[in-house]
Amino acid sequence: MSAWIEMIPLEEAEGELKRVYDMVQTPSGTVDNVMRAHSLRPHTMEGHVVLYKSVLHNPENVLPFWFLEVIASYTSIVNNCEYSLTHHFMNARRLIADEPRSDAIFEALKAGTPESIFSGKELALLRYAAKLTADVGKMVKSDIDVLRQSGCDDGEILEVNQVCAYFNYSNRLLNGLGVTTEGDVIGYYKDDA
Repeated sequence: MSAWIEMIPLEEAEGELKRVYDMVQTPSGTVDNVMRAHSLRPHTMEGHVVLYKSVLHNPENVLPFWFLEVIASYTSIVNNCEYSLTHHFMNARRLIADEPRSDAIFEALKAGTPESIFSGKELALLRYAAKLTADVGKMVKSDIDVLRQSGCDDGEILEVNQVCAYFNYSNRLLNGLGVTTEGDVIGYYKDDA
């Protein structure tokens, strides 16, 4: 079982669901379980994929895609969401293209010690994402001031805020419905990214 609720198979989709499945298909011709979990309400799947692409895969982002994938992975670690971590750290590994460095990053994130690998702006953004995920009710203006003092501009802060906010949404969808990676193609990332 790849989720605790019914998910309509790709080959059984018709009407609106078929249209949306066609929109979210991977290059391998599959639909990942994170999207299939919406199959009983295709309109939510459509909204999900639009949000996902706008925050993580938009060419207008200025932070490197590998780092946004690291933010996604760290948010997923804090939330204990193996599904998103499995997919998105594989993307980070591919984009980093340095196996020893990506292994060290993964170990530091899993241990909750990003400072052992990152510094400056990147470390400040990772700490911000962790607090935004684990202690959202304790966010204060000084959290943003720290980011600015570390060299972040407001656009970069917004990018990380949106990636973190999206993964908090997605992690709750996945963990709350028991969605697994069973049958998914793991770690696809567009070649032109």
